[in-house]
Order: sequence, then structure tokens, then C-alpha cells
Amino acid sequence: MIQAGIVGYGLAGRLFHAYLVSRTDGLKLKAVASRDPERRAQAVRDWSVDTYETLTGLLSDDDIQLVILATPHHTHASLAIEAMEAGRHVVVDKVMCMSAAEAEEMIAVSKRRGVTLSVFHNRRWDWGYLTVRKAVEDGLLGDPFLIERSVHRFRASRGWRTNRSESGGLLYDWGAHLIDQGLQLLGALPDAIHCKGHKYRWEGDIEDHVTCTLYFENGAEYRIEISNLSRIAKPHWYVLGTRGSLVKTGLDPQEDWMKNGEIEAAEEAPEDRVRVAAERDGEALEMTLDPVKGSWVDYYRNIAAVLDSSAELAVKPGEMLDLMRVLDAATESLESGRVVSMK
Repeated sequence: MIQAGIVGYGLAGRLFHAYLVSRTDGLKLKAVASRDPERRAQAVRDWSVDTYETLTGLLSDDDIQLVILATPHHTHASLAIEAMEAGRHVVVDKVMCMSAAEAEEMIAVSKRRGVTLSVFHNRRWDWGYLTVRKAVEDGLLGDPFLIERSVHRFRASRGWRTNRSESGGLLYDWGAHLIDQGLQLLGALPDAIHCKGHKYRWEGDIEDHVTCTLYFENGAEYRIEISNLSRIAKPHWYVLGTRGSLVKTGLDPQEDWMKNGEIEAAEEAPEDRVRVAAERDGEALEMTLDPVKGSWVDYYRNIAAVLDSSAELAVKPGEMLDLMRVLDAATESLESGRVVSMK
């Protein structure tokens, strides 16, 4: 049994990491670290764990082998390095860190210390992503040349996420998930990136709305749009291919079911299923696809298997370094207004 400790017990630490660890054979949550005494008390009520004020205190427990960081983005690099230097395996909540330079340092420490480093990209197990990926792999759309991703809502970001120096902005929050899915789906890094942000309403110094287009060598475009100003949402997925089109509304259902403690019972609303309009053998056809049901628990099942039996890591540090390089370029484009080359 691998003993785990979580640093940070806000929404991510409490709702996501602690819950998913509790559903994972081979992992056991032993401790939580938080500077907030009320959150430490809540962790005891929730899981009967040991609590500490800081990561340093948590590392005094020699039984803890895995440290999970659910803290503000700007702390990820320093805390991960502290934990790895202490010989602990580390899972970092997305986004990995604030820059590719920080990512390179984190990876170097993990190699030198011989410990596992991974980033929590649970949305590789989203039903929509897996269903779209299967539709592409099955050739239903031909060759995709335009993929649009949208996450729209009408509300402000909260807490430290409103502060660019701590969070990085919308591209480092939902954007990290959407870009990671795009890199996985298209199997390459983009040649160039163009991003634009808008600031109109909410407090804080991050953008209220951001768009970003990734241009690929094969001519494909991957566009993401993240908005805190949208009263009417766009589809979550919209894909054009040489033989067909695809649309999907609604976010992944797992989070709502997880909040009620029953992620395994998650169901997708029929109206949110992937719809395809395509051509086959010269005939037009329309279809609604059954969801490919992933499980966010599978992220931690993979971590347990890696630490127990040297299984292959699902979310690899090198992939996360590529993601950070894309985010560096996206940030440069956002600040300059220019198209930024990645060649």
C-alpha cells in the first residue's frame, strides 16, 4: 500500500485528489498539509488523516511515499522540487508549473533523485475527448482540419486564480487541459500560435475571455476559447474534417457525480452526446455516438501501477514539458498580439 500525502485542501485537494485516491486500490491517503486550520480540521473529519501546516512538516513522516500538490500554480515547481529532493514521488495538479524552464528543472531533479513525476491531467479520461478521439481514429470525419474547443460560463474566477502571478490566467487553468488534449489528438507540436485576451468585467488582473489558435504543419487548426463572460455557451467540441463534421455540447459528467461521492455511476445527458454528420460511400448520414466512458480514477490507478510494478506512466514529464513550451509561446502571443513561431 503506497502512503500518500496531499498538500493543499481547497477544491482540488478535497474534491478531486482525496476522493480519487480513496477510490484507487494500492493507494492510501495518510496525511494532508494546509496552512488553513479549518481545512486541516475538515481533512481529519473527512478521512481521519494526520495533518501538517506545511509540506516540510508532511515530509517528516517517513511513511509517505507519494506527495500530491494541489496548491496555487506558482508554487508547483518549488514544492515539487522540495518533495523530490526528499526522495518522494510527486503528482502535481495541472498546470505543471509556470514555464518550460521550471518544468525542465523539475524533470532534472526527478531523474537525479530517481523518483516519479507526473501531472494530474484527468481530462485525458473525459468521455467527450475519448469519444471524439475514437471518431477520428475510426475515420468517420476523414482528416480533421479544424477543431474548436470552448469552455464558456458567466462568472468570475475565484481566489488566487484571479491573480496572474499566482495562476497564469485562463490559459493555465482550463487552457492547460484543452491544449493537452489537442496535442494528444493531433500527435504533434504546433508550428505557430496566436492568442488574444479581453478584459472587461471581473476583478483581478487575468483576462475575462481568451482565444488561442494552434497552427499545425499538416494545415490543421486547433482553436480554444475560454470565457468568463458568456451567457450562452458554444459547443464544447466542434470538428470539421474532409468527410464529415462533429459537435458535442456539455462538459464531462464525472465532476457532478463525484461531488455526490458516486463517480462510478456517472451518466451523460443524451442531448450532450457526440453527433456526427458525414459521408460514406457517397451517401450522407447522421449519427449519435455512444460515449467512450473513461474514468478519472484511472489516472491514479496508473500512478499506483507505476509505483508498484514499474508500469508505463500515462502522463509523462516530457509531454508536460511540451505543453509548457506551448503555454510559453501562447503567453508571448497574448502579451505581444503577434503570431509566435515554435519552429
